[in-house]
Amino acid sequence: MPESPPLQRVVIAAHPRLPEGVREAAAIAAYFNEHGRTSVHGTLDDADLRKQVREGAYDLLVAVGGDGTMLRAGHLCAPVGIPILGINLGRLGFLIQIGRDEWRATLDQLFKGEHWLENRMMLRVEHLRAGDSLGSWHALNEVVVTRDASVRPVRVSATVDGRLLTTYVADGLIAATPTGSTAYALAAGGPILPPELRNILLIPIAPHLSVDRAIVLSEGSSVTMTLCQGAAVLCVDGQIPIGLAENDAVDVRAGDYTVQFVRFGDPGYFYRNLTAHMNQNPTIGLPR
Repeated sequence: MPESPPLQRVVIAAHPRLPEGVREAAAIAAYFNEHGRTSVHGTLDDADLRKQVREGAYDLLVAVGGDGTMLRAGHLCAPVGIPILGINLGRLGFLIQIGRDEWRATLDQLFKGEHWLENRMMLRVEHLRAGDSLGSWHALNEVVVTRDASVRPVRVSATVDGRLLTTYVADGLIAATPTGSTAYALAAGGPILPPELRNILLIPIAPHLSVDRAIVLSEGSSVTMTLCQGAAVLCVDGQIPIGLAENDAVDVRAGDYTVQFVRFGDPGYFYRNLTAHMNQNPTIGLPR
């Protein structure tokens, strides 16, 4: 297992729209301070906090919220190599190992060094038009080329390592990381990949008379999704959609950064966590 990080300087960042998260973050910070660590707390919208993280002021970020909070924390921390410990106040928490009632006991394990780091790949995404770059981003979950508000499917070609794979007629096409295999890709019928893999998962959304199976690319492979026909947008990790013009290309490959999550126990936690959530649907009031 990777070497454990030093944990003398800790920042606790809560989801900005969860009042209970802000309160919990203050309690967690106090617990760290009681155990001889230097800690501060705030929200992920706090500009000063984000600046300090980017400058490498902390050894660990504790994210208090749900999976969306973990995604935001990953984007913030990955470029500077700061590990993330998640505490779940959300509904599912596929990315989080610790519930809101467990953090004291878990932090005691952390103080004893009974933890390890799990490395998760990010994707590098570039939007190209006539060979010119219009922007680039990193994604922890997925990159989606999908139809806009119209109900018509789009035609999207997929080129893997410079060779045409196929052209999909579908509502869209997802390129996901193993982390993203439990997000939108799962809802689209894709397989679940172990989190430590470094493969890109390619899956169409509601394909019409097209290849309707997910494809797991070889480690190191890249994919280019080109909008051949239709009105479509590009969405990276659920952020604000970006309009695409016909013949625009979206290049997706393994990213420059790795997100590090602090974990406890054996790696089998992933499957236990997964099966605990698979039959739950928070929109119909089942247990969280």
